[in-house]
Amino acid sequence: MRPIRTMLGIALAFGMAGAPAAYAGDEMHMGMNMDMSHMDMSGGAGTGPHAHHHHMEQQKVTRMTADYSVPQIRLVRDDNRTVSLPDEMNDGRPVILNFIYTACTAVCPVTSRTFEQLQDMLGNDRDKVHMISITIDPEQDTPERLSAYARKYDAKSQWRFYTGSSEAILAAQRAFDVYHGDKMNHAPVTLLRAAPGQSWLRIDGFASADELLGEYRKLVHAP
Repeated sequence: MRPIRTMLGIALAFGMAGAPAAYAGDEMHMGMNMDMSHMDMSGGAGTGPHAHHHHMEQQKVTRMTADYSVPQIRLVRDDNRTVSLPDEMNDGRPVILNFIYTACTAVCPVTSRTFEQLQDMLGNDRDKVHMISITIDPEQDTPERLSAYARKYDAKSQWRFYTGSSEAILAAQRAFDVYHGDKMNHAPVTLLRAAPGQSWLRIDGFASADELLGEYRKLVHAP
């Protein structure tokens, strides 16, 4: 089901292959003030399967609110435990969600590095948040591989990684409107929700950890 979106501003067309033609939202000029040390850019701009991501610093960032229904699926967590996604997301904590895959060499190293920075910036609030990364490559991303990926980015106990059957992963992507038909065409999306039953804030593009922290604080402290 397509989300019910609250129109916050102008529509912005994205240039990324496979991305939706436009998102309605307020444009946020978020800086790329993040450490790029985890990125593998050896392919060079204009070459390789991720060529359309190599000019990511030129991508603008937009935000919108959306009402997504968490699908009734079971996923496998990085600790090899099979869990219900609704139970994981509806445990009472605010959720910060993204979609990644461990073999990605452009988008995912940036967004995962941002999550790593964000968990440090949360300070005493860190354990009050549930950070979730769901793979879009379940055939390759086993729980063991996700666990190694979590260690690479120093993920703490509040940040968990999930895989599952191809059908379940596809259902998760479609539920949050991030499915683009092929993992090579995926785009950076971060979703935040203050509590079960509330709307999601969807951020398309490379938001920095500073901006994500600001959006998180606005959500949890909203009247």
